Amino acid sequence: MSGAVVIGAGPGIGQAVARRFAREGLPIALIARSDETLAAAAEAVAPTGVPVVTAAADSTNENALREALDRAAGELGPPDVVVYNAAVIQADTPGELSVRAHLDAWAVNVVGALTAAAHVAPGMAQRGGGSFIVTGGMPEPKPQYVSLSLGKAGVRTLVTLLDQTYGSSGVHVASVTVCGPVAPGTAFDPDDIAEHYWRLHTQPRDRWEGEALHTGLTVHDGERS
Repeated sequence: MSGAVVIGAGPGIGQAVARRFAREGLPIALIARSDETLAAAAEAVAPTGVPVVTAAADSTNENALREALDRAAGELGPPDVVVYNAAVIQADTPGELSVRAHLDAWAVNVVGALTAAAHVAPGMAQRGGGSFIVTGGMPEPKPQYVSLSLGKAGVRTLVTLLDQTYGSSGVHVASVTVCGPVAPGTAFDPDDIAEHYWRLHTQPRDRWEGEALHTGLTVHDGERS
């Protein structure tokens, strides 16, 4: 048995992605910092009836994150797809944050994704398949969101590097770039956004995309994108 792992399984995109994959019958592993967040996410997935594993870990703690991924694999099998959705979303202008604060944001926004990918992608490559999908954003940098703009630019570069490393072995590495504030009932409804993750995961190899862009404005095949 194998399934989907969602790192950063909080309300919004994390839970929506977990529900979307669970609707397809995939077992779900949920990783987040707090037990409260994990309990809420598990409750959201429960109606689908699929097996659910939860593991508390901070994405900046590399040992804890690796242990959580190992626990998920031990209970559900090697993952078919890993979604990295952890991020520090905050408003800050140039020079406003300390060096420490910038490093803390970078550790969540980029380095945690690298830690997770380095832990799971080699196994996917050996098996000849799998998906590693990162939640992106900030398609254009904004001076009101310096640390987030830097982080999301880093994510794009990381996706490219991971694709260059593992793509030829059958691992689909991609990002979903969300171009606005996520809120239910809007053009940036998390359930609509979650469709991109499922579409990327199920794409034929000859049609792989490296990035799905959710603008909330255009409509393709009856769905917002």
